[in-house]
Amino acid sequence: MAFQVAGVTLTTGTLAWLLPLTVLLPSIIYIIYLRTQHPLANIPGPFWASLTRLWMTKHAWDGDMNTVMIAQHAQHGQLVRTGPNEVSVSDPTAIKKIYGPGTKFRKSNFYSIWQGHRKFDLFAERNERIHGEQRRLVSRAYSMEALKDLEPYVDNAVNLFLEQMREREGTVIDMGNWVQLFAFDVIGEVSFSKSFGFMDVGQDDGAFKQIETALRSASWLGQIPAVYWVHDRLMPYIGNYLGINARHGSLRQIALREVAARKDRGSERQDILSKLFATQKEKPVEMNENAVTSMATSNIFAGSDTTAISTRAIIYYLLKNPNAKRKLVDEIDSRRKAGKLSDPVTLLEADSMPYLQAVMYEALRLHPAVGMSLPRVVPDGGVQICGQYLPAGCVVGANPWVIHRSKEVYGEDVDAFRPERWMQEDVGDLHRFFFTFGSGARMCLGRNISWMEMYGRQLSKLIPTLFMRYNLELGDPDAEWTTKCWFFVMQRGLGVRLSKRHSA
Repeated sequence: MAFQVAGVTLTTGTLAWLLPLTVLLPSIIYIIYLRTQHPLANIPGPFWASLTRLWMTKHAWDGDMNTVMIAQHAQHGQLVRTGPNEVSVSDPTAIKKIYGPGTKFRKSNFYSIWQGHRKFDLFAERNERIHGEQRRLVSRAYSMEALKDLEPYVDNAVNLFLEQMREREGTVIDMGNWVQLFAFDVIGEVSFSKSFGFMDVGQDDGAFKQIETALRSASWLGQIPAVYWVHDRLMPYIGNYLGINARHGSLRQIALREVAARKDRGSERQDILSKLFATQKEKPVEMNENAVTSMATSNIFAGSDTTAISTRAIIYYLLKNPNAKRKLVDEIDSRRKAGKLSDPVTLLEADSMPYLQAVMYEALRLHPAVGMSLPRVVPDGGVQICGQYLPAGCVVGANPWVIHRSKEVYGEDVDAFRPERWMQEDVGDLHRFFFTFGSGARMCLGRNISWMEMYGRQLSKLIPTLFMRYNLELGDPDAEWTTKCWFFVMQRGLGVRLSKRHSA
């Protein structure tokens, strides 16, 4: 059979291959453009990443983005094209340009699904003016000065943790789970003047699973936000199938319940909520009930995980490196014999222990809590990074796991746990490019909470006190833990056996 089209005779056989070609031609042209003419075409990276967001989506779903990006930068160099319009950078000197104070780089659409419909969200807010206003409202509650007075209340959690350890001496326990129970209870103490009671019963109430599910969901949805927003529109008809909505729903309800309970019972403590309530009294419109609940939700959602991840890393690397553990224990013992160490260890005492500080910095260098890029949109006028021009509108970001493997900054042995690198005469660059808590104006406010809990700045006594009282050994010294990077890099498999030290 033949057809006449514009004076041209076409047979059915001709149409059979011409029609598919017509459909495919635009896609072929677009692929050629992405590979040869796009402004990022000369930046190396995985082939599929240059064509589709699905490459990033897959690795976000699989939970291996932290190690994959280390390998990609090792293969391709300082710049890696991770999406049709996105680049990952490994040059530490680019951090100030992208994230530094006064930067014009705004957060990308990756964060929109974290925020959802919430008007007050310090983590996810992409408008810098609004973020600045919100940050000023809550900064008093998260300052070091504001958290000083909470040290005695964290002692309650530390002592309860150690009491639970005493009951489990000689057995292999899941230390990873126990430090998260501890971290969650501390969040309760500093936020609501009341522990969640997880350590009392030795388990959580399902919150850990909700948080993990939300994190995994947000990790892959952040790569293709349109899927989230389509689902959001359809939820009244199809129901909720996305875990990230736990952050906006069930976890927010927990925070709402705790805020209401804290108001009802009152407290003489100067906890975080007391500071937020004071700001609310001064500025009831700006700091309304939704804003207070939002901050409480963020404390619950992120504070416990970041602290637990960091504490696990410290314990794991110490137990995997017996020489480092011995040096820390020697520092603890020598100070205790000299009468310079209390039980539990105080803030000032922990702050004056150089090897303890070095251990903690090194553990967080090797295992920062965040294992994905922190994406930012290039502002008008574009930018030069690593000698490459990146046009306005494209997305660029740095991954803490990649930055912390910079041999130029941290030495040739970047994969080794060596706390001594932080005790050299000049460690300015090591601190300058320490990216665990982000950088610049968008640096995590909660760093004060997590850093103090396990570091000793204000609230942390756990690590030195734990190693002062107990000898810790891995249940299986040859076993390696497993990790999953769903924005936070969570660990599994930290089985530890404790025995009481004779000198404790």
